[in-house]
Amino acid sequence: MPGLHGLVAVDLHDEAAWDAAGLGRGDLVHVETPVNPTGEAVGLRRFAQLAHKRGAVLSVDATFAPPPLQDPFREGADIVMHSGSKYLGGHSDLLCGVLAVRSERVEEGWWERLWRERLLLGAVMGSLEGWLGVRSLRTLELRVVRQSGNAEKLVGWLDGLLRGNGEGEEGKLVRQVVARVRHASLQKGEMGWLREQMPGGFGPVFAVYMTTSELAKRLPSKLKLFHHATSLGGVESLIEWRRMSDADVDERLLRVSVGVESWEDLREDLLQGFKALAAEQ
Repeated sequence: MPGLHGLVAVDLHDEAAWDAAGLGRGDLVHVETPVNPTGEAVGLRRFAQLAHKRGAVLSVDATFAPPPLQDPFREGADIVMHSGSKYLGGHSDLLCGVLAVRSERVEEGWWERLWRERLLLGAVMGSLEGWLGVRSLRTLELRVVRQSGNAEKLVGWLDGLLRGNGEGEEGKLVRQVVARVRHASLQKGEMGWLREQMPGGFGPVFAVYMTTSELAKRLPSKLKLFHHATSLGGVESLIEWRRMSDADVDERLLRVSVGVESWEDLREDLLQGFKALAAEQ
């Protein structure tokens, strides 16, 4: 039902719901990928085809996979949104938002209308924030590729142990406290479109499900390199018991935002945290 804003929200994964709601020309299809908080990805090309077939516009929140990891315009997006405070900023020291439109839409006057509306109704970045943003963009590729690679290695290590690929003490320890891990790199059956959509890497954010909610609450306090914080995108690694800021998620879920530290050091930090939890059981 429409809320105070007069808009109707539709389940994007149910195409029949699009038609039932009368989605058509001028409507907005807004997709986030990778999604928060698991870091899993959805196929943009399919959503672009479905939206454009009805005359609708595809908008993509690509905060969790900034350049050079993916280019939503190449997949058919009309508008791309970033929280510039996150990976584009990269150092947890500025407030910034970015809205970009594809070149064809620029020629149609979209950019000018959006810019004018921002000018009259929105906020304008301060000079310091602008300088911090430009400074950060100079290292964007270095940071994001490193962070995404670190995350993929950590996810592969955890998932491998959970699948029984390590029969030693390390594998037993991980399986004692961790139930599963979720990340775009684990979407094995979808790697065809996923590698095309995310050629630069699968993103620095992933989710760990502990075996109990109590373990999920306690793990962040056992870690030394991961800071317990709700943000993401900085050069430092963060971990969050997600239920603290999202009442709808599984109580066992921890969201991990991987930084630029050595992934081996991050792995050892997680291991010593798991050991501390296991010792208290």
